[in-house]
Amino acid sequence: MDTLRSALQPVTRNLPTPLFTLGNNLLGPACYKHLILDIDPINYPECFKLGVSKGLGIGIIAASSVVKIPQLLKLINSQSAASVSFLSYLLETASLVITLAYNARSGNPFSTYGESALIAAQNVAIGSLVLHYSGQSGEAAIFVAGLAAALYTFFATDSVDAHTMGLLQAGAGVLSVASKLPQIVTIYQQGGTGQLSAFAVFNYLVGSLSRIFTTLQEVNDPLILYGYIAAFALNAILAAQVIYYWNAPATQKKAVKVKGVTGATEGNTTATPKGKGPSTRRRG
Repeated sequence: MDTLRSALQPVTRNLPTPLFTLGNNLLGPACYKHLILDIDPINYPECFKLGVSKGLGIGIIAASSVVKIPQLLKLINSQSAASVSFLSYLLETASLVITLAYNARSGNPFSTYGESALIAAQNVAIGSLVLHYSGQSGEAAIFVAGLAAALYTFFATDSVDAHTMGLLQAGAGVLSVASKLPQIVTIYQQGGTGQLSAFAVFNYLVGSLSRIFTTLQEVNDPLILYGYIAAFALNAILAAQVIYYWNAPATQKKAVKVKGVTGATEGNTTATPKGKGPSTRRRG
């Protein structure tokens, strides 16, 4: 350790001012000194765990900026929303909007919740495409407008007080869990994952597990912690389904017509455009 320390300290003690400021703000002066300047994680394990938590948080936020891009591309390229549940995206987005507002108003570190904003924005695009490919473009406009109004209301302290936000956050945990169930059921009913992105599913699994750790380290709020634990459990089920149905083509067990378009799963707003059969899954 002494050899490594002597090799790294000339670098860590002469970092550019922006990096010094960033590290000092993220870790705090004491832990920045112990971890970066003195390079002594062994004698300060609490600082080491904080550093790991901050690193995971930043990594999650960075990954969340692209986590849903493969899903968007699959929808656009196939012109189909087969096996993608709009209800799942609606519930998840509502949960993310509440979580974003609750954390921001509670003053929690951005590194513990920043992905909520990025994923919510991507969900809006995906949800709108699912409705569009289901022949419901008008409903897509209502979906976007409703979320924008909700976001404005939750951030307005004169509209929603702190106590009510706490109740909403408890509900957001339930919504987060409930958001996975329609997708799990849709995959089971259709016997395949259709246009569902495996990349997004497995990133969600890793992200929710990492969020359990960062919440334990930096946020003393059981409402948030229990939500991430429940999300991890259901993300694990989705990941298991993706593995199980990896080479199985989607076969819809139940089909109904949605505004003249055949292929939607019962209880869901997904559909296969007319003239196209159920798609075999393309991973990405």
